[in-house]
Amino acid sequence: MSNCVSKKRILVIDDSEAIHTDFRRILCPEPRKSRDDLDELEEALFGSNPAQDHPSSESEFEVDSAFQGQEGVAKVNESLTRGHPYSLIFLDYRMPPGWNGAETLRRLRLVSPSLRVVLCSAYSDYSWGELVQEFGRSQLLTELRKPFNGPQVRQLAISLIGPT
Repeated sequence: MSNCVSKKRILVIDDSEAIHTDFRRILCPEPRKSRDDLDELEEALFGSNPAQDHPSSESEFEVDSAFQGQEGVAKVNESLTRGHPYSLIFLDYRMPPGWNGAETLRRLRLVSPSLRVVLCSAYSDYSWGELVQEFGRSQLLTELRKPFNGPQVRQLAISLIGPT
């Protein structure tokens, strides 16, 4: 389950635990509890930073995990039943031994046709053109190539579903 509290729910569907950890670190950063020597040096050189003096204690996003496509579709179903749906899915292309990203997306579209999905991978068994041809070109489907960086992921989430 998630370790951060927010209104905007994101589901990461990926077979790699490290990827889930990366998404949580990027989208739900831990608030800094204390100042260290580097903070004091930075303040001495550049002056006080009001944003650092009062760090936000809440993340903008709540991140949940599924490690296979079948599990992800089940979580989306459950979230809809509970009336607490996800706002965005980050979905890996390859998740052996289960459904790949394209099959998972087909099933997600049956359950929640308007859910925004970001397909993520360093490689794909499908070209982006093939995926667009099958699923249509819309703001509901975006591609993110690995390796990705933190600011890129955070900005993508904010642009697709907005900050809280």
